[in-house]
Amino acid sequence: MSVEDSQSFKNFLRVDQRQFFYLLELTKNDISKTENPMRSTISAEERLAVTLRYLATGESFRSLGYSFRIAHNTLSSIIPDVCTALFNALKHVHLKVPSSEAEWENIAREFMERWNFPNCLGALDGKHVVLQAPFKSGSFYFNYKNTHSVVLMALVNANYKFIYVDVGSNGRVSDGGIFRDCTLRSAMEDNSLNMPGPRPLPGRERDVPYVIVGDEAFPLKEYLMKPYPQRSGLDDKQRVFNYRLSRARRIVENAFGILSNRFRVLRSPILLSPQKVEILVLCCCALHNFLRPDFQVAVTECETPREIGTGMVSLSSQGYPSSQNARDIRDEFKEYFCTNGQVPWQTAT
Repeated sequence: MSVEDSQSFKNFLRVDQRQFFYLLELTKNDISKTENPMRSTISAEERLAVTLRYLATGESFRSLGYSFRIAHNTLSSIIPDVCTALFNALKHVHLKVPSSEAEWENIAREFMERWNFPNCLGALDGKHVVLQAPFKSGSFYFNYKNTHSVVLMALVNANYKFIYVDVGSNGRVSDGGIFRDCTLRSAMEDNSLNMPGPRPLPGRERDVPYVIVGDEAFPLKEYLMKPYPQRSGLDDKQRVFNYRLSRARRIVENAFGILSNRFRVLRSPILLSPQKVEILVLCCCALHNFLRPDFQVAVTECETPREIGTGMVSLSSQGYPSSQNARDIRDEFKEYFCTNGQVPWQTAT
């Protein structure tokens, strides 16, 4: 296929020939094995190809063994090793958390240009990665969807790229609970990531901090915006805010969809230990960013007009306490979306 049908090659491995040999060059020293005089070793090219095919399809090791003529028990050691090598080779460039004001401001600019949400540094959410229940794990990995899983917590930029990932929490824990204990929360609270300081929204006067956006599974913080709860009834401005926030927040949902459709191993239960699932998911995230095209702004996306009161239905509130300052910041975004920052499709024409 590499020689005769390049499109089929890309569909088979999810990378084209140039990308495949680039990844091979990055990982060859780590995945090659010393030649054995008693028998020939499996080449680095074969190791990389069978790993990419497994990530692309989620086939069982026995099925892959018939395709590649490699024993299934050999594949059970090859694939985790190659995933580890790929992640280690790509993470410093393609899965790097921004660490300067200029990098964060570039993300905020892209969110404003593409999704009309100012002072936004990313969209946050969690995805359950289903796995076979580990031996003697009981209900430790059992989640509310009645499956066993580990959680991928991710912060995504405006171009569907992961800028922070946390993998490995058991499926019983809520998104809010995972965020409470993850390194992103502590880094944002002590500003160790050099995020830019507060500034007014376009056309407004009050300084507001840069924020990330999430759904109602998360707590409302000065640096984390979530929708107004619907249990007490919403006025028109609050509904507009919820719609505009959901419009920016759905980017992380879309990123999970792109990730799962490209690497279909994530669409069915993974028959590996939680530790191997963790490195597999990290590898998929790094490859996803490696394969994403650079962000380009053409025309701001326009949508059909919507009626006030329609749109995404928020989740039930988790009851997290929030400070008055956090609520005031959300109100400032609400006023902006209904004045200087309104877009024609957020209400009925």
